[in-house]
Amino acid sequence: MLNLTSLTEQSLLPGTKGLALTAPLLQKDLGAQAWNILNADTSFPVAILKDSALQHNLLWMKAFCASRNIVLAPHGKTTMSPQLFDMQLRNGAWGMTLANVNQMRVAQRFGVKRVIIANQLISKSDIHSALALLAEDEEFTFYAICDSIAGVNMLADAVHEAGLQRTLPLLVELGFAGGRTGCRSRQQALELARHIHRSPYLQLTGVEGYEGLLVGKNREQDLMQVKSFLQDMTAVCQQADREQLFDLPEIVISAGGSAYFDLVGEKFASEMKLSRPLLPVLRSGCYVTHDHGFYHGLVEEMHGRVTDLPAGGLRPALEVWSMVQSRPENDLAILTMGKRDASYDIDLPLPFATHRPGHASAPFALPAGCKIEKMNDQHAYLRLPKDSGLCQTLAVGDLIACGISHPCTTFDKWPLMLVVDDAYRVQSAINTLF
Repeated sequence: MLNLTSLTEQSLLPGTKGLALTAPLLQKDLGAQAWNILNADTSFPVAILKDSALQHNLLWMKAFCASRNIVLAPHGKTTMSPQLFDMQLRNGAWGMTLANVNQMRVAQRFGVKRVIIANQLISKSDIHSALALLAEDEEFTFYAICDSIAGVNMLADAVHEAGLQRTLPLLVELGFAGGRTGCRSRQQALELARHIHRSPYLQLTGVEGYEGLLVGKNREQDLMQVKSFLQDMTAVCQQADREQLFDLPEIVISAGGSAYFDLVGEKFASEMKLSRPLLPVLRSGCYVTHDHGFYHGLVEEMHGRVTDLPAGGLRPALEVWSMVQSRPENDLAILTMGKRDASYDIDLPLPFATHRPGHASAPFALPAGCKIEKMNDQHAYLRLPKDSGLCQTLAVGDLIACGISHPCTTFDKWPLMLVVDDAYRVQSAINTLF
């Protein structure tokens, strides 16, 4: 669906992170090298994606959306990978969500035709760049979000000055007290919707919000707040429709991070009395690779409250492998991996397996007491249980596999990630363009 030729035909040069190249190599020829992570055929650390988990997650989310009669515009800022965008679109995604104009231009360059920009468009130069895309590519469209009359006026003036031959579709953003952007009340959102409707340069297309920040220590309270927020979104949508403020044949309502997308699906699938069809758009992005920590826990909770989710759950696809470079203490191993290689903003990496290169056996699971206790830029401190046999057997040169918590802040550390099969044979690669 997307044109990925410029990536597959590019030459990977010596020094490419994760690879131990001594001469240039076409990216499309990676699979022909017969490399295997377990044989230490790559450089370390190396970030990998397990293809079987990727494919499972893509189909799982497709089935979830179909069961709720909603569409998916996954947040591409999670991966910023055209290859993964392509997989998501081929598996039924309605469009992509991006965080800013530069990310949108990356997506459009590879052939994405429908985008939601999940931030306010404020910079004059960014607005000019975004509107230029609409003028250059008649098949491309994007939905901007807004939460203030000042912001709306900036967009209307820019469309007028650009002489754009089509109106700009806008989504009113609803927020909540103490949150990020977004109108702080239903009334404020409706006043903004009326203001957009009066502009000859803009189209009121729908209502948007983000419930994913409502994650605290009291999950019962979190869920109540999420449900209340979603109720506010639907109420704004219904009132705006009663006032005939929407300008297109269908009404877009969009929310859904990677934490509570079941609640979003449930709410948006419920019957709403509107004068025209409703298009509910889910924006979850982390599902495609999932993780071993933060989102794993939230999705486990989801399975506890929802009985009709697709089978198999979401599977962690992203792993970072490193090598033991030093054993300075009996219960300590220093790894060739640090803050430049794996996310640490929510949890430190989660070590789960080890392997000795050259051994035919499969990797074996690390005991529960193994823990990354801190990281420097290029080093991780793996603490071993004092009563574990690993204190005697773990050696310099052994491999350690880590899961991560929060995939977004691992992807932005890797311009290239290797795609492997279940035996850790390298099949191909994906690129990230942050």
